[in-house]
Amino acid sequence: MITDMQLGIMANVLGVTIFILVIVYHYIMNDSLKGQRAFGHGYPPQSPTTSFNSLPRRDLRPTSGFSTPGSPSVYSKFSADKVGCLTSVRMTAGAKISRYFRRLVHIRQMDFEFAAWQMLYLLIHPQKVYRKFMYRKRTKDQWARDDPAFLVLLAATLALSSILFALVLKLSFGGFIAFFLWVIFVDCIGVGLVIATLLWTISNRYLRKVTDQDVEWGYCFDVHLNAFFPLLIMLHVILPLLFYGLIDYSGFFARLLGNTIWFIAVIYYVYITFLGYTALPILTKTHIFLYPITFLFIFYIATISSGWNISQTAMDFYHFRAMNVNR
Repeated sequence: MITDMQLGIMANVLGVTIFILVIVYHYIMNDSLKGQRAFGHGYPPQSPTTSFNSLPRRDLRPTSGFSTPGSPSVYSKFSADKVGCLTSVRMTAGAKISRYFRRLVHIRQMDFEFAAWQMLYLLIHPQKVYRKFMYRKRTKDQWARDDPAFLVLLAATLALSSILFALVLKLSFGGFIAFFLWVIFVDCIGVGLVIATLLWTISNRYLRKVTDQDVEWGYCFDVHLNAFFPLLIMLHVILPLLFYGLIDYSGFFARLLGNTIWFIAVIYYVYITFLGYTALPILTKTHIFLYPITFLFIFYIATISSGWNISQTAMDFYHFRAMNVNR
């Protein structure tokens, strides 16, 4: 039973949370409007699969040196594919995939410093990460990453966090391997394939402003990976470190802390996903990606009120999935 003190605390937490959500909502809307103006730069909307061929020459900024593939540069008589770093290079989807996997086996071609920068800013200022995607679109005619360095660092983070989980849950070596494979191929890749495909379908079918441009599936999967990294840090690094000391109890505050970590992690996943699709100028009504926050908040309050410690359930599930025995 919930005591009067716990009920009062819950009411205060609910009020403060609603207040914070209102502030966050206004911040997101203002930031998205600024982002749309920043991404637009006065140009017509472009898609992740369409180059800037449709731009008239007079619309290009004279200081950028950017021009379309196969056409003369603003400053040069040569075709755009010979101009230099500010040149859009058109490639087929197969060529992009081939280049991506070729770079995967050549470590020297990976920019780990930039990938680490992206990971840092996904935690503290994710809007900056998507501003870099615009630069890639201009120079390489694609929004999706062409450098596998981020994926390599993410895999390393998954491995280290799995080691931490194995120590916390006291898994055997075989249990650690099973847990690591589950996290890689199910939690990260499997769930990502489903979410990316679903949002790719919704974006192209219902949210596009134009009919001759579409959204790259690879970009949708990149958005998932971007959103997955902060969630991984919260649930596979912070949560295990706090679990046995503060969360693995039946009390109200243990339940509040454990469920709050899950709530913040999932909300951050939704928010970064929203930023990813808002960054695309060809999409409209991207605020619908924030709608799940309302249902998540209701679910969060319901779990605390009902006495369900999500973190304990998750730890039991992780242990059973890895060892086939209860924790």
